[in-house]
Amino acid sequence: MVAGASATAASLVVSGNAAAQEAAAETLPDGIGEPGRRVLIKGGVVLSMDDDVGNFAVGDVLIEGSRIIEVGANIDAGDAAVLNADGKIVLPGFIDTHHHQFETALRSQLSNGILINDGRPANEQNYYDTILQKFSLVYRPEDVYINELFGSIAQLDAGVTTVMDVSQIHHSPEHSDAAIEALGDAGRRAVFGYFEGWGDRAKYPQDARRIKEQYFSSDDQLLTMVMGGEIYLPGYEESWKIGRELDLPVALHVVGTFGMQPTFDELGAAGQFGPDNIFIHMTGMSEDGWKHAADAGAHVSLAVPIEMHMRHGTPPIQKAIDMGMDISLSSDVECTMTADMFTQMRGLVTLQRMEANAKALAGEDYPELMTTLDAVKAATMGGAKGLKLDSKIGSLTPGKEADIILLDSEAINVAPLNNVPGAIVTLMERSNVDSVIVAGKVKKWKGQLLGFDVPRLTSELEQSRDYLFEAAGVERNLFA
Repeated sequence: MVAGASATAASLVVSGNAAAQEAAAETLPDGIGEPGRRVLIKGGVVLSMDDDVGNFAVGDVLIEGSRIIEVGANIDAGDAAVLNADGKIVLPGFIDTHHHQFETALRSQLSNGILINDGRPANEQNYYDTILQKFSLVYRPEDVYINELFGSIAQLDAGVTTVMDVSQIHHSPEHSDAAIEALGDAGRRAVFGYFEGWGDRAKYPQDARRIKEQYFSSDDQLLTMVMGGEIYLPGYEESWKIGRELDLPVALHVVGTFGMQPTFDELGAAGQFGPDNIFIHMTGMSEDGWKHAADAGAHVSLAVPIEMHMRHGTPPIQKAIDMGMDISLSSDVECTMTADMFTQMRGLVTLQRMEANAKALAGEDYPELMTTLDAVKAATMGGAKGLKLDSKIGSLTPGKEADIILLDSEAINVAPLNNVPGAIVTLMERSNVDSVIVAGKVKKWKGQLLGFDVPRLTSELEQSRDYLFEAAGVERNLFA
C-alpha cells in the first residue's frame, strides 16, 4: 500500500456497517461466499450475448468459484446456493473502455465546457486548460486514491464491472501506486491505463517497467494494464516502444481538433498500427487514417454523449461500422457527463439512427438502422474485445469469468417486460441495477453495494474536492 493512501484504505473500506447494507446482506441466500460452494442464478431472463449459448425467457446460470460453468434452462445444480433471479434480466456486466476516474471529485464542474478554448470568453473554462492544466496539477496521491476508489464503486453500482481507467495523473510513482491501489480495493475488474503526468517527479513512460513487474506480472487477476501513447505529446514514440516491449495494448485519444491527423496518418502509413491499438474517439480523421486503422485490426472506443457535448467532432459511429471495426463505449469524463452505460447506449443508438433517418427522409440511400441489441453488444462484448479480454468476459459463456449483472425488469419504469434489449437501452437507468457479481463475488445485492461505508467515502471525496478547488485557485460556484 502507498504511504498516505494505506491509512485511508483501512479507514474507508468496511464490511457493510450501514443499515441498508446490513439489511441487504442479511437476505443473501445461505451458502453464498462459502469456499467450494457453487452458485445458481435461477429463473431470470437470460441475455447471454453468445449466439452459441443462446437466450432464455426463463433460464439459469451456474457459477463455480470465479467462473461460469453452465447456462441453460432448469439446470440441476445439486446443493448449489441459489440466487433467485425472478423478474430480473441476467446479462454480462457492462464494460467501459475509457473513463478518467481521477476526476470524480470534479463531477459536473465542467458541465457546460468544451474540449479546448476557441477564443470566446464563455469557453475559457475548458477541459484542457481547466481540468488537465489546472486541477490535475495539484492532485496528491491521497486525492488520486479516493477519486479512483469512489469512481470505481459508483460504476459498480451502475453495473459497470470492468473499466479502462485513463487517469492522466501520474505526477510521481506514488500517484501511480495510489491509482492502482484504489482500483484493487474497489474489487472490480479494471485495466490500469498508464498515461502521462506532469512535474519534476513524473516518471512516465519509463516507470511502466516497474509498474508492470510490481503489479501486473500475472494475467490471472482482476487488474491488467494498458500503455498510454498520446501522439500529441512530445516523445510519444518512446511510450509506444515501451508498451510493445512490455506486450501491453497501446491506447490513445485520436481527435482531429487537437491537430493529430497528420501524425496519425503518417504512423498508419508507416505500418505502426496493430491489433494492440485502442483508438479513443477517432473524430475528424481522414479516409487514409481510417483505412490504416481498420487494416491493422485496431479498436475504436466511442464516448458519444461527450463527443457531441464537448466538440470533439461528430461521433464516427457509421464510419466505424462501414469499416467493419468493433465498437465499444466509454463514459470519458464525469466533470461533464455521467459515467453509466445506459446513457452511452442510448446516445449510440439514437445518434446512428438520427443520421440514417435523416438520409431516409431526404430520399437518399441509408445504412442499416442500429438496433438496441447492437448497443448492448457494444457495452459488453465490444468492450471485452477492445480491452483484449474477450476470452474472459463480455458474454455468459461457460468457461468465462462470472461478471454478471441482474437488472430489475419489474420496476415501475420498465414493467411490463416486452423486449429485453429494448428495455435495457430505451427504458433503464442505474436504479434498475439490482445486483452485481464480479468474478463470482456478489458486490451489489438488492440495490445495495456491499462492503463500503458510502457516507464516509462521500465525506472523504468532499474533503478532496475542497482541497483541489483551493489548491487550483478555482472558486466553487453552485449556480454558475
